[in-house]
Amino acid sequence: MISILIVDDQDLVRVGLRTLIENEEGLELAGEADSGMSALALARETKPDIVLMDIRMPGMDGLEATRRIVGDPELAETRVIVVTTFELDEYVFEALEVGASGFLLKNTPPTDLIAAIRTVNEGGALLSPTVTRTVIGELMRRKPHGATPHPHLDTLTDREQEVVGLVGEGLSNDEIADRLYISPATARTHVSRAMTKLGARDRAQLVVFAYRSGLV
Repeated sequence: MISILIVDDQDLVRVGLRTLIENEEGLELAGEADSGMSALALARETKPDIVLMDIRMPGMDGLEATRRIVGDPELAETRVIVVTTFELDEYVFEALEVGASGFLLKNTPPTDLIAAIRTVNEGGALLSPTVTRTVIGELMRRKPHGATPHPHLDTLTDREQEVVGLVGEGLSNDEIADRLYISPATARTHVSRAMTKLGARDRAQLVVFAYRSGLV
């Protein structure tokens, strides 16, 4: 059973998400919060598997709440999915950098939202398909002139560094396999090993590591 904490300051949004979760087999509601501060307190109390996090809220916003949840050792197993109204919300990029496992638009079809929850719960990362490339492009635009390599970057093999660079470009495992003429299983293995060596909690964080380290 996947437990989910809903965080949004709009009652209507919370009601819609709650109804969706309560009617989906395998999902359960951990609680609801209408602010970042209450989200942090409730997350620490219930330790949900997934937090569906709004960004723009009064007081502590979703960005700071995400930062604190991801940085709390007691919530190491909790993953945050940012749910936003706008494709290019100015905070989406920062949310990925502080540890969100991805983001979705609030008009995402219910079936896609459920699939996203399951994907992230299984350790994957989720970026809305319509904006994935835009997100990667924005990360590249913001990339500083001098890269700051991850401290464990030198533990990666040349192939693993190549794979991380392709993850940073937004390629899926199957696309990486096609690009490098290897099997999808081998691509998955390289990604998994790179994540372990770099201490990446999920694929979204691997993207951030890639662009920060100059692999993209």
